[in-house]
Amino acid sequence: MISKNTIKLIKSLATKKYRTKEQLFLVEGDKMVAEVLQSDLKIKELIITSDFPHSIQNQSINIEKTTVADHKQLKQASLLNHPQNSMAICRIPNPRKFPNQLPNALSVYLDGIQDPGNLGTIIRICDWFGIEDVFCSPDTVDLYNPKVIQASMGSFNRINLLECEFSDIKTLAKKSDTQIFGTFMDGKNIYSEILPKNSLLVMGNEGNGIRKKVEALIDKRISIPNLSSNIEKAESLNVSVATAILCSEFKRPH
Repeated sequence: MISKNTIKLIKSLATKKYRTKEQLFLVEGDKMVAEVLQSDLKIKELIITSDFPHSIQNQSINIEKTTVADHKQLKQASLLNHPQNSMAICRIPNPRKFPNQLPNALSVYLDGIQDPGNLGTIIRICDWFGIEDVFCSPDTVDLYNPKVIQASMGSFNRINLLECEFSDIKTLAKKSDTQIFGTFMDGKNIYSEILPKNSLLVMGNEGNGIRKKVEALIDKRISIPNLSSNIEKAESLNVSVATAILCSEFKRPH
């Protein structure tokens, strides 16, 4: 049975203030909980119904407490409209060390992404394309927001997400001889550009794009061409969709 204090704790983890205070975050959904159990994350409490496979439950040695609940109790505690058979209250791991240089590969910098669904999807996209390092501005939505975790479909645990000012990344880019590409409506056609293996791709805020102080430090302006023949065209692409298209092009053998 889930205690009232645990339900109160779970509900509080919807806000960054309490995630930071408790140093905890919530993972829901059987697939993602199963991935967490196979990782090195420490789990303060695993909450499951009798339908959750015991073989998966026993895969982790990092569980401090396991609680068996019925579906009604799980729904009462859950932050989802349609919870499954499990949730895990996880301890936020220590921040990864800031690197001394950028890898000889594509990295991504997120400048003020605000929508948690977008951030989670971008993390999943980067995981798909083998991009290990994702940097984000301090005002980007919190990685441990439950909606970010949900949208990432487990990829949050395989990506190095580091918070930093863009000036710090610019310094690393110079040291690593990494070219910085920024996405702009008036940028050069991405399909006509030579894209180095070691590049940094900057994606801007959903409504305002890349801020001016970051724009001033970008080496090359690029864009995805609008190929529609309609008089009234879509004004823009969703930032996560644009990220997927651009990452695919950067990763394509040239």
